[in-house]
Amino acid sequence: MNPILVLSAIVIYFVLLMTISYFTSKGRSDETYFTGDRQSPWFLVAFGMVGAGLSGVTFVSLPGMVGNNNFYFYQFILGNVVGYLFITFVLIPLYYRLRLVSVYSYLQERFGNKTYKTGSLFFLVSQSFGAALRLLLAAKILQFALFDKFNIPFFLTVIIILLLVWLYTNKSGIKTIVWTDTMQTTFLILGAVITIYTIMSSLNLSVGQSVQEIVNHKYFEIFNWDGKSSNNFYKQFIAGILVAIAMIGLDQNMMQKTLTCKNKWDAQKNTLTYSLILAVTQFLFMGLGVLLYLYAENKGISLPIGDKGQFLDTDTLFPDLALNHLGLIAGMFFLLGIIAASFSSVDSALTALTTSFTYDFLDISHKSSKEKRKLKNWVLVGFSGVIFVIIMLFSNSRGDVISLIFKVAGYTYGPLLGLYLFGMFTKIVIWDKWVPLICVMAPIATYLLSMLLTNNWGFDFGFINIAVNGLLTIMGLLIIKKK
Repeated sequence: MNPILVLSAIVIYFVLLMTISYFTSKGRSDETYFTGDRQSPWFLVAFGMVGAGLSGVTFVSLPGMVGNNNFYFYQFILGNVVGYLFITFVLIPLYYRLRLVSVYSYLQERFGNKTYKTGSLFFLVSQSFGAALRLLLAAKILQFALFDKFNIPFFLTVIIILLLVWLYTNKSGIKTIVWTDTMQTTFLILGAVITIYTIMSSLNLSVGQSVQEIVNHKYFEIFNWDGKSSNNFYKQFIAGILVAIAMIGLDQNMMQKTLTCKNKWDAQKNTLTYSLILAVTQFLFMGLGVLLYLYAENKGISLPIGDKGQFLDTDTLFPDLALNHLGLIAGMFFLLGIIAASFSSVDSALTALTTSFTYDFLDISHKSSKEKRKLKNWVLVGFSGVIFVIIMLFSNSRGDVISLIFKVAGYTYGPLLGLYLFGMFTKIVIWDKWVPLICVMAPIATYLLSMLLTNNWGFDFGFINIAVNGLLTIMGLLIIKKK
């Protein structure tokens, strides 16, 4: 694809982002960056959150994943929907009642300062890895489509993306992101729809015929009842519930947007609407994956196969077909989608990381306006550097990134899940000073137990590792309870 055309698309897209940033930054207060002044329309937040929830990982990784894992991931998505009900009717009323800016402030009130700092630290680690891995995939595609043509090294590509994000989020933070995420979600969904239409036209399929092809395809297998498999229904469904609670309800990134709504009722409507739109959109992307494999087979396009017959580098399927085989229009909309994914996956993450660190560790709420702005800017730059380092460490990774993200999340969000469930559903008082040790030991024990069961009995925890991790955290908290 013509690199000048690609560059033009990026420039136009960035101008749109800066325009939104200009208008949303008018009349901002000290709290605008962190809370959006709690004036965001709930339906706008719900639609925009879809883009952050999908990101480049879903956009690219989910369609390719069906080649090796069928539709089994949808069991996980069904669990997510149930998890959102817990967020809507349990967590959101709690957050609004306490008027939280950082959701981890709850841990200080319930357990003490050490627990509060531990919970926030686990979020910082989790979100840094999650944001970096999401951005890594999108950055690789932009590198292939544009920056390689100008001999720009990959590390500089990542720096450019992070710098652009800083430019349009620096002033108004979450208030700007609520609006830019809406635009980015639109481009993400358009990228999938245009690709589906292009494939249908190329294969001479109507809408009905396309649906029939997907439903009758060997990959269209949603439920897995093999108890030892990581794709087992019960493992995926329960993990889906717990991961949704942990990665959405206990995640400063996603909850910060929800808490910009005017009141609790708007926030609840936002969460329910978001969960349904996200579930439908993810199913759309998995259906797109089947069509991509059908197209490759029909056109005689060879895909790399491993020793055991599995597809290799499934994350390259969508980019390769969109940029090299499906024509100019599909290629351009794919690029716009991945550009949207690049920015949406990192802008809200950086804002959330900055908010959490400044409130939870620097106690910014008691500082002057000048000090707030100065600290916020330095923290934002610092976390941009952290994300850059993580991206470079994982830059040579292969396989589907989406599985890696949820696997890492099981270890990093598990202690948070255990802390909140223990805090909300018991009245037990614990020794606050021992909580950091418990929260470090639980993931280590989960990993060792997983290796033991896999190596000796072939039993794979899969995404359910978050449940094991959370349970071990709760058991540890019971050990350190006060009499």
